[in-house]
Amino acid sequence: MATQAPQLPLLYKELLPLSNQVHANFKTKGTETAPYLTDVHAVPILLDEFVQAQRFFPIVFSHGDQPVPLALMGLNEGVNTFVDDEGKLLGPTYVPAYIRRYPFMLARVTEEQDTLSLCFDPSSGLVGEMDEGEPLFDGDQPTEATKGILKFCEEFEVAAQRTGQFMEELKKADLLMDGEFTIQRGGDSQPFVYRGFKMINEEKLRDMRGDELRRINQNGMLPLIMAHLFSLALVRDVFGRQMADGLVPTADPALTLA
Repeated sequence: MATQAPQLPLLYKELLPLSNQVHANFKTKGTETAPYLTDVHAVPILLDEFVQAQRFFPIVFSHGDQPVPLALMGLNEGVNTFVDDEGKLLGPTYVPAYIRRYPFMLARVTEEQDTLSLCFDPSSGLVGEMDEGEPLFDGDQPTEATKGILKFCEEFEVAAQRTGQFMEELKKADLLMDGEFTIQRGGDSQPFVYRGFKMINEEKLRDMRGDELRRINQNGMLPLIMAHLFSLALVRDVFGRQMADGLVPTADPALTLA
């Protein structure tokens, strides 16, 4: 039985464990359109992706006790400036691993289960009994396509653990602060102010003791912190995309990343 949406992460509507008995004739196919992205304005990214992602997206951190890095694809909920109405990319763009992993992921089928199983979202339209696509099984054995999917999902989980450790280090160093973007548009009396996320406190970063700064440089954190800070310059680009598409709110703008 499929797991229902309230318990699931972003993009996933249902989850079924992939089975060589139940899904012996299933195939998976790629797609050039992703309608499930059209109203997604922020996507989780991994530590390993910061350097590539910062060339395309502002990188911020979510609120809460366990913040995660997010690539902003829009500045308002329900707005994605990187895809058209059908979910097709509007230009050459880095696609975060979180999106590339969909509709598959590793998950615990039951709360009692200790191990992770390869699961998929049956509502995606990308997995099922279809004429096109790559078979998932050859008899009762996984095909090379399935092995590749499993390997990608396993690498994603390992990278997610590294990302979690990075976030814990940021919290221990007290480098995260409530963020705010202020954008003044010509002709407007009031600026657009976006809040509801976290970012690196540059003042605290500059004031770190030499031994602390040396430590975050040696363990690789400093270049990633700088990638985050450099990426924030792209906020105005994303705002410009929204303005060009008529998707800028008229009052009380608020960036919420819950």
